[in-house]
Amino acid sequence: MILKSKPNTKFSNNPWSWVPTLYFAEALPYVAVNVISVIMFKNLGMSNTNLAFYTAWLYFPWVIKPFWSPFVDILKTKRWWAVAMQFLIAILLAAIAFTLPLKFYTSITLAVFWLIGFASATHDIAADGFYMLALDSQKQSLFVGIRSTFYRLATIFAQGVLIYIAGRLETSLENIPLAWEISFIIMAVLYLLFAIYHYYILPKPAEDKAVINNEKLSVAKVFKEFLDTFKTFFQKDHIWIAILFILLFRLPEAQVVKMLGPFMLDSISDGGLGLHTSQVGMVYGTIGVIGLVIGGIIGGILVSKHGLKKCLWPMALSITIPCFVYCYLSMQQPDMTIASNMVILNLLIFIEQFGYGFGFTAFLLYMMYFVEGSHKTSHYALCTAFMALGMMLPGMAAGWIQSKLGYVGFFWWIMACSVVTLIVTALIKIDSEYGKKQEYSK
Repeated sequence: MILKSKPNTKFSNNPWSWVPTLYFAEALPYVAVNVISVIMFKNLGMSNTNLAFYTAWLYFPWVIKPFWSPFVDILKTKRWWAVAMQFLIAILLAAIAFTLPLKFYTSITLAVFWLIGFASATHDIAADGFYMLALDSQKQSLFVGIRSTFYRLATIFAQGVLIYIAGRLETSLENIPLAWEISFIIMAVLYLLFAIYHYYILPKPAEDKAVINNEKLSVAKVFKEFLDTFKTFFQKDHIWIAILFILLFRLPEAQVVKMLGPFMLDSISDGGLGLHTSQVGMVYGTIGVIGLVIGGIIGGILVSKHGLKKCLWPMALSITIPCFVYCYLSMQQPDMTIASNMVILNLLIFIEQFGYGFGFTAFLLYMMYFVEGSHKTSHYALCTAFMALGMMLPGMAAGWIQSKLGYVGFFWWIMACSVVTLIVTALIKIDSEYGKKQEYSK
């Protein structure tokens, strides 16, 4: 059925018709698994140490996805995989809602989150490969800011709107599990709508075809293609420097993302900000969105105009801004019942989101630059796997570090980790012309 869809060619050939929605859809399950799960388990009574450790393991599907990413190249089209995984994820998001009332909901829900993780990781492989096949290099550079913006918008939507809804439901229903059941049903319905939309709208580029197409499949041929993917990846120039950069560029964020929710929700006496769940959603769903959009779009435009090399250092510096924001908040612990303090909090979140939206553009573009050549879909999946590993391992330890240092000590530690981001940035090499419009207009 999926392969028989007929996209509206005139509409679907315009990247604006599908790039924003495809990357919004790519981010939503990732955020559900790795971010929303933290807030949900925190509100259901899990300790910081346990929730950081258990939810960090949920990154694992993204870490090991290179072991099946070649099959996304070899079998079917990227379009087929993307749409099929969207339908599957919609079903699994609904399954979360049905597991929460069960007696042993923690272990069962974690298992379903894992399944969502595997489906989402597969979708990432297909969507990123589809993006590189459906757009030429100049459009890839121009739209990287748009795609990262809408990816992050989905993060804000999930952390903002959906968590705000869950918080309001917690208050009105006085039933925390039921509030989260309803929130996941809403997410499932939304994701189903994305799947239906992409079923009809995604274009069908000629280059999007299976490696093994209209041929008799053989185990030997599939295995050979599989090994060639890994072999050619590790034969790339400066491979170990690239891996080091991908692993460590987001070292501060990998730890912050696990403790941000608990920090916002914990009481003043416990070192947090004492916000209600709905307030956390409101802060990230309003001013945070504006900062993110502006940062991401400006990042894409500047790289398209000046090239990635000239923009790299400003972007690397900007992505460390959240370290200063949360260190300040943990030391001051402003009383959020005072309106002026909420204004300050919103301003700081704006700065954080702008810095992330602007800085993350460089990270995405570097990975696309590094995988240029054959097998770029699978090679990009390998890069994102190392990225996931770089998020998983520090995230596992984040709860333990916070429990030992407190929130103030933890965020000072994060500031120290930002130096690592700058060190690995200094190691990489980039063609001075990469990303510029004129490179592709000849």
